[in-house]
Amino acid sequence: MGFADQRFDVNLSILFTELPLLERPAAAAAAGFTAVELWWPWTDTPTPGQSELDALKKALDDAGTRLVGLNFYAGRLPGPDRGALSVPGEESDRFRANIEVAADFAASTGCTALNALYGNRVEGTDPGTQDALALENLVLAARAADRIGAVLLVEALNRPESPLYPLVSAPAAIEVVDRVNAATGLGNARFLLDIYHLSMNGEDVSGVIAAYADRTGHVQIADNPGRGAPGTGSLPLEQLLDELRAAGYDGWVGLEYKPGDRPSAEAFDWLPAPARAAN
Repeated sequence: MGFADQRFDVNLSILFTELPLLERPAAAAAAGFTAVELWWPWTDTPTPGQSELDALKKALDDAGTRLVGLNFYAGRLPGPDRGALSVPGEESDRFRANIEVAADFAASTGCTALNALYGNRVEGTDPGTQDALALENLVLAARAADRIGAVLLVEALNRPESPLYPLVSAPAAIEVVDRVNAATGLGNARFLLDIYHLSMNGEDVSGVIAAYADRTGHVQIADNPGRGAPGTGSLPLEQLLDELRAAGYDGWVGLEYKPGDRPSAEAFDWLPAPARAAN
């Protein structure tokens, strides 16, 4: 067991950001990784031109890296936004415009996990109205994901860093997962289990793993405090990933941590080079 037994991918929206987007897949490959994930790369538009989509696919292909996770359009991320699908008006419209674009791009790269960030509460708007809109949009997203053989991910964030985001516990995210699956009958909505966010919320991470490993479609890690690489904080990440594996999770583990003051390529000392390539 241990880190060497996991299937790691690198999140290119938080690591290697010192490089232009199209250079990051090659940098990840040079560091020994063969799988990557991304937040929606075009924060200013849910519908980039085909040439931009093609250029990113070519960069992934040329580097020999597989895209294993992709966010739907989520507003300004990084930034103040935490998704668009529950935000009435223009942002919801932008999310809907993005659904098929993101699904088609995922299909073109072989990506089978699409993450739909819920969105912040809006002052003066009834939370029930936002939740009804969220369900409508998540149903559309789940159907698009199903069309390409992918899962739809629902993520819990943490309250200290995302105080307006309503899904700040594993049970809250699981409740949405269940609601979407009940509405579609497809069963492809899954929990995105981010160990860093759960830890920041003060949750019993081992308890969450025991309760929800079988409902989990993707895992992300960073150490706490600091959201740095494993070993920079106090989380027993190797033990927790072993618990996930023992509970039956054999999917991807996304490295979604900050590299600190050094270049991203130097932020993987904790992981032996032979363990970086997808197995």
